[in-house]
Amino acid sequence: MPSGIQIISTTKPYISGFNLRGKQTGGALTEAGLIRVTTNPVDRPSSRTVAQATAILADFATAPGYRYWPIAESWATLTAPFSARLFGHQQGTDGYLLGLAVKERGVLVAFDKAIKHLAGAVYSQNVLVLES
Repeated sequence: MPSGIQIISTTKPYISGFNLRGKQTGGALTEAGLIRVTTNPVDRPSSRTVAQATAILADFATAPGYRYWPIAESWATLTAPFSARLFGHQQGTDGYLLGLAVKERGVLVAFDKAIKHLAGAVYSQNVLVLES
């Protein structure tokens, strides 16, 4: 599967662990981000193996409402709407993913509250920050 974003809409138990409180929620999720977060024993005491996290990704692909977003535009194109708020190296990936969510009229789900500032008022509907 090429690099990109997935949209999921599910109430599976492994999602409720991300503080979605059992609500049916759709949002952007990078494959690499899910692997990183769910397999990190520092962030998640009940971490999963890479094989288990990979199986979760495969399960997401079968969920109703799943869409795959390939990334075809450049970083500069996707971040142009909020480029004035990009200040440092740690915002590069966030800006790219937020730009893709905006383009696809989707929502970027993140743990980092700083993404709200990057989105600003105009794109705040394209961001959902989870409590860790």
